[in-house]
Amino acid sequence: MYKSQLLILVGAALALSMAFANPAKAAPTAQATAAWTGETTDYHGFQCHHLKIDGCDAMVVEPKQAAPGKPWIWRAMFWDAFPNVDLALLDKGFHLAYIEVGNTFGCPDAMAHWDPFYKTLTETYGLSKYPALEGLSRGGLYIYRWAAVNTDKVGCIYGDAAVCDFKSWPGGKGKGPGSAGDWAELIKDYHFKDEAEALAFKGNPLDNMQPLAKAHIPIIHVYGDADTDLPPDENSVIARERYLKLGGTFFTIVKHGCAHHPHGLSSPAPAVDFIVAHTGHKPSKKKSPADRSGEIVTLQPGEWQ
Repeated sequence: MYKSQLLILVGAALALSMAFANPAKAAPTAQATAAWTGETTDYHGFQCHHLKIDGCDAMVVEPKQAAPGKPWIWRAMFWDAFPNVDLALLDKGFHLAYIEVGNTFGCPDAMAHWDPFYKTLTETYGLSKYPALEGLSRGGLYIYRWAAVNTDKVGCIYGDAAVCDFKSWPGGKGKGPGSAGDWAELIKDYHFKDEAEALAFKGNPLDNMQPLAKAHIPIIHVYGDADTDLPPDENSVIARERYLKLGGTFFTIVKHGCAHHPHGLSSPAPAVDFIVAHTGHKPSKKKSPADRSGEIVTLQPGEWQ
């Protein structure tokens, strides 16, 4: 009797020591539940965690109660600018995330920091593997560049007056005035030898529609039809036409009479509903009523102001 009990105790001790030596085998199905680190501040009534990831400042805002699967929206550029959609998603249990890589127009050096950020949030903190990517204005350059090479890691794309071709802005090679200073910085950040090389570049969002469509990633764009800084027919309009032709899902909300500013929607429900329906799970080629693919909703001034 004593001998059998001793053998049981020895076996248990051996198993325990092996578990500590190899934590992955100890709990192969355990979900990451690491506690948030760093300073915590208030963000519109929610807790915002300030992190340092891959040498960059980053922020993650927690909802009061996380939705199943821990969905999240990943904003590129302009933290806390026109945050109505972000706040509505926080109310629905989404996390909100941001990493500061500077005003670098989605250049390769900047985008190299996005991979460790995604890995940390999904593997260490257990957020969904399929976030919504949010690109406000020049933020479109970041989200489309990352999505094109990470199609298996994107739930959906939300572009708000999003830059889809840097020749349009900041290049100013179409109808809009562009920005000479930003154009010079972009050429420098991308390590182009000259403007001619920048103009010949084939990595703009408009050039990267095919891999997104092949992965069935749903897209929603919001823009003003009076935007002269970022002409829609050089950006969102072309993006929509190309994506639909490739068989992709593209829902459009047009703010009639709106210029480049203000961004966002005073009543963000249409955008929020689309994002909620397509985030937190792997995109599927199966269509649903929530896709609203090809649909264009036009809002009058009193509806978007």
